[in-house]
Amino acid sequence: MTTPPPFEETRRILLRRYEVEVRMGIHDFEQAGPQRLWVTVELWLGPREAPKADQIEEVLDYDFLREAIGRLAASRHFNLQETFVEAVMDACLARDEVTGALVRTEKPDVYPDTEAVGFELTRFKTGAD
Repeated sequence: MTTPPPFEETRRILLRRYEVEVRMGIHDFEQAGPQRLWVTVELWLGPREAPKADQIEEVLDYDFLREAIGRLAASRHFNLQETFVEAVMDACLARDEVTGALVRTEKPDVYPDTEAVGFELTRFKTGAD
C-alpha cells in the first residue's frame, strides 16, 4: 500500500474592495481632489500551525493591511495606480509571514460607461529573500 503524500497547505488573507479616498490621477478632473479607490489584497502566507488557542497572536493580524493602505492613501498625490500598487505591495511583502501577494486597485468613477478601471500586480518572494 502506498502512503499518500503529506498535505501541502496554502493559507491566504483576503481584503476585498477596501474603499479609500486617494489623490490620484494625471487628468485635470482627477487632480481636483481625492477620488474613490477600491483596493483588493490577497496575501499568501508561509507554513504555520493551525491556531490552538483561538487567539489573534497565533495568526497574522490583517489590520495592518487597512492601516498601511490608509497611511499610503493619505500620504501624497499619486499620478498612477501602478505607483500606489507598488507601494502597497512593498508594505505587504515586508512582513516575514507573507510569501506572496496580489494587489489590485480599481477607480470606479473615471468613466460613466465602465464599472471601474484598474491595475493588478502579483509578486512572490524567491528563495533568496
